[in-house]
Formats: sequence, C-alpha cells, structure tokens
Amino acid sequence: MTDWSGYINLILQGALVTVQLTVMGSVLALAMAFIAGLGRISQHAVLRWLATAYIEFFRGTSIFVQLFFAYFVLPFMGISLTPLQAGVLALGLNVGAYAAEVVRGAIQSVGKEQYEACVALNLSRWQCMRRIILPQALLVMLPTFGNNAIELLKATSVVSLISLADMTFQANIVRSQTGNTLVPFATILVLYFIFAMMISSAIRALERRMARGLDGVRA
Repeated sequence: MTDWSGYINLILQGALVTVQLTVMGSVLALAMAFIAGLGRISQHAVLRWLATAYIEFFRGTSIFVQLFFAYFVLPFMGISLTPLQAGVLALGLNVGAYAAEVVRGAIQSVGKEQYEACVALNLSRWQCMRRIILPQALLVMLPTFGNNAIELLKATSVVSLISLADMTFQANIVRSQTGNTLVPFATILVLYFIFAMMISSAIRALERRMARGLDGVRA
C-alpha cells in the first residue's frame, strides 16, 4: 500500500515554492504596473513610448516563451538566473504589463475636478498624484489587482517546465512514482483554490479598509 504521507509532504514543499513565486512575482508585477502605468500618462513622449513598448511586448508574447527566454537565452547574454529568479522575472513582467493598464485606467477615471482642486491648492504634479489622485485611483485598482494576483498564482505552474519544484512539478513526480493521477492533482487543485481564496479575502479586506479611510477624508 502506498505511503501517501510522504508524497503529500512533497506536494506541500512544492506549495511553499508556489507561494514564494506568487509573492515575489506579485511584488515585481505591482512595481512594474505603477512604473509603466504612470509612464503611459507621462508628459514625456519617450517615457510614454517605453511604457507602451513594454506593455505591448509582454501582453503580445507567450508566457512560455518569456520564461524560456529568461532561463535559457539570458545566460548567452551573460545573465544567468536560477529557476526561481527566472520564474519571478517572467511572471512579474508578464502580469505587470496587464496591471499597468489597470493603473492607467484607474488614474484617468478620477474626475477632472480633482485635478482642478490640485491647481487651486498650488500642488505640484507629483504632490497632486501622491496625495489626491492615487489614493482614489487605488480603490478602483484593487479588485483587478486581486484578479491579476490570482492569475499570477495559477500561472506559476509554467515554471515546472524549467524544473522548478512547484506544486505542479511535485504532483507530476508523485503521479509518475505512484501511477495515481487523482490524488496528487486533486490535492494541488484544492491548494490552488485555497490560495486564491486567501488572495481574494485579503484584497476585499484591504478594499473595505481603504473605502472607510476615503469616506472619512471626504466627510
């Protein structure tokens, strides 16, 4: 009879790698989203062009190709990455390109009267963005950011292609060693769902907290 405790432990070890990828990839994606999103509405044409080029490139090419490029091609350019680093880079840049359009759209959705108030208060463009526009826009961004984080979580399974031992990789190992497909893949199915629910709950809690803060400021 198969000793499943050891195999489940193997999958849980892979779950830790998946969590690492999700957290680090989300941090990179968030940073790139704000850099590119703000770049898209910049007054400088060069910044707008660079931001647009980044967004269109990573939205228009496959995550598989991006991952393989980061892991297999960059070493020929003198940049060698571990599987974890390559996974974080590919996932973060890919999801960040989608999230950048969320940032741009949310900022542009803020009413013109808010910008007029900034002018009346003699605030600089940066002060206006930081103190007035971004706090309101962030509340609009949060639900989609949550969706982006969940999409990134699910996309972490691609790193198994470069032999990074995430949940999917470990589930395949268990399947090959036991001949059983149901148990390992049902296990990671449940784990992915639990992680996704945790992200959704965290985003909703943050959204409620920010909404209360903005309500207090408006009052």
